[in-house]
Amino acid sequence: MQPKLQDNTPGIRLSGVYRSGFALLMTLLVVAELFPLVWLFDFSLLKSGDFFGSNILKWPDPPKWQNYADAFRNAHIPLLFWNSLLVCAVSIAIIIACSVAMGYALTRMTWRWRKPTLALVMAGMIIPIYATLLPNFMVFNEIGLLNSYFALILPYAAFQIPVSMYIVTGFLETVPRALEEAAVIDGMTVPGLLFRIILPILRPAIATVSVLAFLACWNEFIMAVTYIDTDKLRTLPFAVVYFMGQYSSNYGAQFAVLAIISIPSILIYIAFTDQINRGITAGAVKG
Repeated sequence: MQPKLQDNTPGIRLSGVYRSGFALLMTLLVVAELFPLVWLFDFSLLKSGDFFGSNILKWPDPPKWQNYADAFRNAHIPLLFWNSLLVCAVSIAIIIACSVAMGYALTRMTWRWRKPTLALVMAGMIIPIYATLLPNFMVFNEIGLLNSYFALILPYAAFQIPVSMYIVTGFLETVPRALEEAAVIDGMTVPGLLFRIILPILRPAIATVSVLAFLACWNEFIMAVTYIDTDKLRTLPFAVVYFMGQYSSNYGAQFAVLAIISIPSILIYIAFTDQINRGITAGAVKG
C-alpha cells in the first residue's frame, strides 16, 4: 500500500486564505450592521446634556433609566403601541390575502389579461410611497377617511402588495403542478386546493411577506403624522414628537422611544430569519 502524499498545491492554500478573508469581511459587515443598534441603546441611557461632544459612543455613568419611564408616562406608549399593532395586523392580513390570491391567479390560471395585469401590479414597485402623500391626503379628505385607521391601512397595504406578490409568485413557480393536478383528479375544488394544498406550502413565503410588511408599517412615520391628527389614533413612531420642543428637546427620551420602537422589529426578524431566507431565495432557481 503506497503512502498518501500530502497535497501542497497553491489552490488549497488560496482556499484557506479566501475563507479567512470572507470570514473577516462578514465580521466587519455584522459589526457595521449592529453598530446603529448599539449606538441607539447607548444614547437612550444618556442625559440630554451628554449628547454633545466628539465621542461616537459614551458609556452612561450612571445609566439614566428615567428616559424610558418618561417615554411611557409622557408619550402614551401603551396606547400608541396598540394603535400600531392594530394597523399592522389589519394591513398584513390584507396584504397576505391579496398577494396569495393574485399570485395564484397569475401563475396557475390562464386568462387573456394575465401578463398585462402582472406587469401593471409589478409597476407598483417603482412608485415611491411618499409620491402619493398629497394626492392621498386630498382623496382621504374628500371621502372622510382622515383621522381613521384606514387612512394608514389602505396605503400601507397598497404599496406592499406588489413586493409581496412578487415573492409569492416566485415561490409558487417552484411548486410542482403535479400536486394540484392530483388534488383536482381526486375531486378537490379550487378553494379547497388553495386552503389545503397551496397555503401550507406557502408558509415560508407568507412568513417573509408578513415580516417585510410589518417592518414597513411599524416604522412608517410621515403618513402617520400627515393623515392622523388625533392623539387616540396615533401610531408609535409619533411618540418621538412628544419630546420635541421649540427651544429644547428631551433627547434621552427620544432615543428611548426609538429603542422601544425597534425592539419588536428585532425580535420578529430574529424569530423568522429562516423563513425569510427560504421565502426570498425560493424563486431564484426553478426545479
